[in-house]
Amino acid sequence: MARTIDYGSLMHSAMRSLIQKVLTDVQQNGLPGEHHFFITFDTMHPDVEIADWLSDRYPEEMTIVLQHWFQDLDVTDEGFAITLSFADSPEALYVPYDAIRTFVDPSVEFGLRFETQEDDEDDAEDEFDDDSASETTAPDVQQAAEVVSLDQFRK
Repeated sequence: MARTIDYGSLMHSAMRSLIQKVLTDVQQNGLPGEHHFFITFDTMHPDVEIADWLSDRYPEEMTIVLQHWFQDLDVTDEGFAITLSFADSPEALYVPYDAIRTFVDPSVEFGLRFETQEDDEDDAEDEFDDDSASETTAPDVQQAAEVVSLDQFRK
C-alpha cells in the first residue's frame, strides 16, 4: 500500500496548536482588547471533565464563552482547564483540544471548525455512493478549511 500524506490530520494538528498558543498567551497576559472566544466542544469526548449536571444538560456539545469572567486557566499540551460561572456558580472544566469542534473570536471575525469523525465517515459514504470519480482541487481544500459563520454566535 502506498504511503500518503494525511493533510487533514496535519491541518487539524496545526489548528489545535494555534488554539494552544492563543490560550497560553491569554493565560499569561489576559485577554487583549475586545477579544473573546466561543469554544464549542464534544461533551461526550472521554477526556472532557465537566460537572454531571452540565453533561446532562448538554449531552452532545456545549459552547463556552471566555470573555468577562473566568479563572484558573491552565493550558497544557493536551488541552485546557478553566473555571467558568454558570448561574453565578463557579464550575471547573477540562477540555482536550481534540474535543473542540469550533473556536471563534468574533471580535476579529476569526473562526475554526473541526470536522468530526462522523462527518468524515458521511463524506466517505457519499463518495462511494457517487458512481462518478471526483478530484479534489485547491478550491475544494480551501472550502473545507473555511471559517465558521459568526451569525450563529451573534445576539
